[in-house]
Amino acid sequence: MQTKRKIALGIGRNYLLLILTLVLLAGTAAAQDDTAELAKKAQNPVANMISVPFQANINFGLDPYGRTQGILNIQPVLPIRLSENWNLITRTIVPVIYQPDTWADSGSTGGLGDIQASFFFSPAQPGKVIWGVGPALQLPTGTNAMLTQGKWGLGPSFVALTMPGHWVLGVISSNVWSVGGQEDREDVNQFLLQYFINYNLPKGWYLTSAPILTANWKAEAGEKWVVPFGGGVGKIFRVGKQPMNGSIGAYYNAEKPDGGPDWQLRVMLVLMYPAGKK
Repeated sequence: MQTKRKIALGIGRNYLLLILTLVLLAGTAAAQDDTAELAKKAQNPVANMISVPFQANINFGLDPYGRTQGILNIQPVLPIRLSENWNLITRTIVPVIYQPDTWADSGSTGGLGDIQASFFFSPAQPGKVIWGVGPALQLPTGTNAMLTQGKWGLGPSFVALTMPGHWVLGVISSNVWSVGGQEDREDVNQFLLQYFINYNLPKGWYLTSAPILTANWKAEAGEKWVVPFGGGVGKIFRVGKQPMNGSIGAYYNAEKPDGGPDWQLRVMLVLMYPAGKK
């Protein structure tokens, strides 16, 4: 168990060191006039900007042995101009999972989890409130029975945000129901809501709180919700001419199912490709 835990903690430390190293490198780069604009685009899920986030989620304290789970979400975001009035924003989540055996103090499974994709139809010229709506899909791509729900899923997704002054305030939500898949697996009815509160500081720094609340409507009473609270800090920077966004945060699960993790460390690095930038 100690060996597996050291591996998981080592992964977390490596991601943290990567973010901190890149931030230090950014300090030697020339300041850019559009840092504030990039910060707000980076925090807008339906911005007209290609981005490739790498989000490492390290979940600590899985019962009954206090084990650690690691999930690396690769989340490419691609905007498509449909017309003068409408954009289509595709947001795909590809999870790579390290899943410890929760029934023992050793043993684990690693591999690809179920891919999730959201498609937001969003006005190309938004007002003070930026919004998008469209379908959310789940694909049973998990490479192991422990890493997949074995079901195709479909449902609605929605995002809305506003950006007054230094603030970026918004919410993104979806609900997915199973529409096919393995007959011997339980049907899916799951809800996700992420609210985000960001305050942008000088020189590309920002404070952030973006907990992800989830509900499994098929679970028994008292076992449905995961409700975290927390926050962190991030920075917009460049390595050479490449704009990037790095952040780190911690979230405590105030509500969780039996056996769920106590808290989460989230480390993220985002490659950004703004429209018109070289």
